[in-house]
Amino acid sequence: NSRVINMQRRPLVFILLISFFVSCTSYYDHKGKTPLVEVEGKFLYKEDLEPIVKQTTNSDDSLLLAEQFIRTWIEDELLYEQADRNVPNMKSIEQLVENYRKTLIVHAYKQELISQRLSKNISDKEVETYYEEHKELFVLEQPVVQGLFMKVPQSASGVKNIRKWYKQKDSTAIDHMEKYTLHNAVKYEYFYNKWIPAGTILDMLPRNALSLNQLVEKPGNVELQDSAYFYFLNISDIRQVGEEEPLEYARQKIKDVLVNYKQVDFIKQVKNDLYQEAVKKNKIKYNY
Repeated sequence: NSRVINMQRRPLVFILLISFFVSCTSYYDHKGKTPLVEVEGKFLYKEDLEPIVKQTTNSDDSLLLAEQFIRTWIEDELLYEQADRNVPNMKSIEQLVENYRKTLIVHAYKQELISQRLSKNISDKEVETYYEEHKELFVLEQPVVQGLFMKVPQSASGVKNIRKWYKQKDSTAIDHMEKYTLHNAVKYEYFYNKWIPAGTILDMLPRNALSLNQLVEKPGNVELQDSAYFYFLNISDIRQVGEEEPLEYARQKIKDVLVNYKQVDFIKQVKNDLYQEAVKKNKIKYNY
């Protein structure tokens, strides 16, 4: 019984302590956060604790997790403060920290340059050439399809027209479909001009309505329904597992490969450009 009483009192004591602590630290700028614990000017906030507490729905377990987290945080801060006062060669530590900071900043900048400039400089011709020369690398591990999909509420008007339009690929039918979707469709996917994993389409259909094998058995149209919606799917083309990946499906993968090949020379060129610019503007001063 004493343990039960103790567990019932602990949350109240914990809350009172937090309230007292918050009032005692009000002269700090906590940037809108709620402080829970202070150790030598360092604060642990309620917002830091919330993800830990949310791991369990049991109040006693939540309190225990919170207490353990707070105790660990306090011990870590105390150990850091003790180490900070007693490490014999702090200058070497600071130099390592500064070097690591520079490394992180330079790495982030390189990645941004590669993403913004190098990736955009990979031409379609390069992609196509690599694809033709390395087709053995591009084999499908999952079936992919082209086509059109629409999900429509059963209460929608004009469903009879959809049954006719979704089976056709001509521009007139597609135009009718797209206008219809503006006010009636819950979901509309046009992918006659790109390849999509068949599993992605399967996820759009009613659960267990079709198996993956049934979906990719052959091109054609499918109409399904559940208690609330009609599902219209027209598959115009299929590539099966083990077949060659279509170029468009493999395009981004090839671009990533080419970027990896080129990034070393690209960064070398960036460095050289910066050096030449610095020389031109007389930014470099030699003192020997």
